[in-house]
Amino acid sequence: MFDFETSVTGIEFKVRQLADEVARLRSLVSEKDDRCRELQEALDNKEIIINNLKEENKLIKLGNKLTEKGDCSEIKLKINQMIRTIDRSLEILKVES
Repeated sequence: MFDFETSVTGIEFKVRQLADEVARLRSLVSEKDDRCRELQEALDNKEIIINNLKEENKLIKLGNKLTEKGDCSEIKLKINQMIRTIDRSLEILKVES
């Protein structure tokens, strides 16, 4: 009888240890998921900033070309293309919202 009780007690102890380990690992996974989500949001924000800076860079380059002597019709065409691109982007954003 003593061996049976000892075996049961040992098994109960091991089950409690496993349950504690499962709880700890679930908590760790949850923390990592939260961190992953935060990093993904930060990455998305950085991509938006990069895209905005790229557009700003294009405008600066276009402005620099305006100050230089050159063909105005080419610059007007580029401005119109950029406006159309912005309009399409805004429409896509409106549809997604």
